[in-house]
Formats: sequence, C-alpha cells, structure tokens
Amino acid sequence: MTSPVRARARRRALTGTLAALGFSVAVIMTEGALTPANAATWPTASGSQAVSSTISVSGTKDYGMLRLYGTGDLGSGSQDEDQGPILELAAGTVLKNVIIGSPAADGIHCLGSCTLQNVWWEDVGEDAATFLGSSSSNVYTVSGGGAKEASDKVFQFNGAGTLNVSNFAVQTFGTFVRSCGNCKTQYKRTINLNTIEATYKGGRIVGINTNYGDSATLKGIKMVGDTSKKIVPCQKYIGNNTGAEPTKSGTDADGTYCKYAASDITYS
Repeated sequence: MTSPVRARARRRALTGTLAALGFSVAVIMTEGALTPANAATWPTASGSQAVSSTISVSGTKDYGMLRLYGTGDLGSGSQDEDQGPILELAAGTVLKNVIIGSPAADGIHCLGSCTLQNVWWEDVGEDAATFLGSSSSNVYTVSGGGAKEASDKVFQFNGAGTLNVSNFAVQTFGTFVRSCGNCKTQYKRTINLNTIEATYKGGRIVGINTNYGDSATLKGIKMVGDTSKKIVPCQKYIGNNTGAEPTKSGTDADGTYCKYAASDITYS
C-alpha cells in the first residue's frame, strides 16, 4: 500500500509539473480521487450516534460534527410521510455542526424560527428539514452545510414566514426548496437563496405557490454538471389546501414571484 506521505508528495509533484507546462490546475487533490474545484468539501464525522426516538432541542446546540442516524422507529430509511424527525427544534433554537446520517427519517423539524449552521445530510430521508410555525414573523436560516441523495425534497416549507438559505451545497435531488403545495393550512411564504451549489441530477431549485403570494429570490446559484440546463431554477404552482396535487403554472423569472436575473444562474 502506498504511504499517504509518498502519495501527497507525488500529487504535489504532479501539480507542479502541470503548472510548469502551462496548465491551469483546477482540481482539489484528495486521497485517490480528483474532485472538481467547485465541488463542496463534505465533512468527516467526529463520531456516530444512533437515535431511536426524536431528540428535542432548544437554545444553542453544537454537536461538534457528530453523525446522528435513525434506528428503531426512525430507522426504516423510507419516504413515508408520517415519519418522525431525528431532531425537533423549539422556536429560537440554533443548531450547529451536525451530520444527519442514514437512515435519516424526516431529518430536522423547526417548530418556529430557527438557525441551522453547518448542518449536513449524507442521505436525505423523507425531507432534510421541515419548517413549521404559523407566524408570518418566523425567520428560518440555513447557513452553510449540504445535502445529498434527496429523491424528493430537501427543504420543506410548511409554515409561515421567511426562509433564508446561503452557502449551501446540494447533490442529486428532486426539489431543493418547496413551499408546501397542498398543506391543510396555507400561508404566504418568502424564500431567499444565495450562493447555492446544485450538482446534477436535480429537478428544481425552488417551487412556490403564486396564488398564496409566495416569492423566491435567487442569487449566486451555480449549477454543476448541468450544461444542458435541465435543473429548473424556479417552478411556479397553483397550490391548494385540499391535499390534491398542485398545478404547475410556469417557470419564467417575473420579478414578482420568481425573482432573479440571468446572471444569477450559472452552469458548468
């Protein structure tokens, strides 16, 4: 087996040789792999903890990059709508530095305003996080982190208020952020996305309900591996409160519901 020291030395030598030959070195060297320079660096867990029943969190909680994963009732790994979350955050909670592993159940629930700082999902279960609460003054903040393997939604916005997501990486997903299309109680929801790295395959960055006055503002959205522009930046729907499937109603930026300029979306 090649020693890590010799491997790193060879990589440094290779990098120097390429630079000397006039090549622009646009890769990050990692053990045994070449990763595009614009790909997010996914963290290594400091340890792992099985969670058999939902953990209630309040105040400020820093997990120090511990991996939490479901077991027992939280360990099916299915897409069932009635799964409990790994973590349930009281209004005002600040959650830091945690990895949600697999099985992930229904990820994280915010019962009111909350902050998720440097939170990572290795394999999204039903949803990565669901934002709840009926007050229009609620503010949900996601700063840093990333999520992979979301067969449906990453962030589910069921409550009222404003959701701000910044400096986040998402890979292989259905919809990155969805304003609930058929919740029994509906609200006007405001979504702000800034500096998002979305790696194909993916369906939509955001889905909103125009008939309830939702809006989504997109800035600094980088689509990776999607030069064919298959990921939809902003999908508009006609939502309902009956549980029926919502109707699609266009995807164009319009300055009212889907707010972004062509320069806010880049493809590579």
